[in-house]
Amino acid sequence: MLLFLDVDGPLIPFGGTAPYPVHEPRTAVDPLPHPLLPRLDPSLGPRLLTLGCELVWATTWLDDANAVVAPWLGLPPLPVVDWPETPTPRGLHWKTQALVAWADGRPFVWLDDEITDVDRAWVAAGHPAPALLHRVDHRLGLTDRDFTVLEEWIRSRSGPAVR
Repeated sequence: MLLFLDVDGPLIPFGGTAPYPVHEPRTAVDPLPHPLLPRLDPSLGPRLLTLGCELVWATTWLDDANAVVAPWLGLPPLPVVDWPETPTPRGLHWKTQALVAWADGRPFVWLDDEITDVDRAWVAAGHPAPALLHRVDHRLGLTDRDFTVLEEWIRSRSGPAVR
């Protein structure tokens, strides 16, 4: 099962300013590679790995997600979705068609802070396998509640096509 990961919002929340503890002290000689990284909870990496899914970056960070975000989370390099420039039907998120194409009929989970009911309906109508399009609150990022939803859905895999 694939798990498509957005960075801004789900992994780097926009609501807080308090940093999470980092793996090691940083100095002026070793500046943060991105100013928002202190908002990224390093415990998310191990939690994502325990879900047992094939993790895929689904973010505008593209390969920078592997260079900057993955090491912070303790993740190995992950595949990265390339975003083709194709017309998007009105109301549909610009990522939706590319993620369904990448999934190629396989079950998937998509974590993003911009998913709408239009995306869910489009996937339900055109994707043959189960798919969970889970909207994460961009102010909080991934929470225990989100992980509970993911774990239950992944365990069941026999739920409705789109929830």
